[in-house]
Amino acid sequence: MYVRVVRFTGVSAERMKELLARINESDGPPPGIPTTGLRILVDEDQGTAVVEQYFATAEDMEVGARAFSEMDSAQTPGTRASVDSCEVKLELQA
Repeated sequence: MYVRVVRFTGVSAERMKELLARINESDGPPPGIPTTGLRILVDEDQGTAVVEQYFATAEDMEVGARAFSEMDSAQTPGTRASVDSCEVKLELQA
């Protein structure tokens, strides 16, 4: 499994509410983005968010990264501060 981890700054409660509404109303990921999952973490006090986008393969992650990088900034939670492309080496859950 592969995860693209994107950190955003300048995240407002209003913008996050709009983004979550758009996601919840959609029928899945945007066309052409082969993601298998999504997790959004928000720190309202700091105005930051971390978005984890999950992919089955490194190639799928690369395809998704290109598409997400071309997105209009109005479709994101805030200002993109960093992007990491990761392979999951260990996952533990209680």
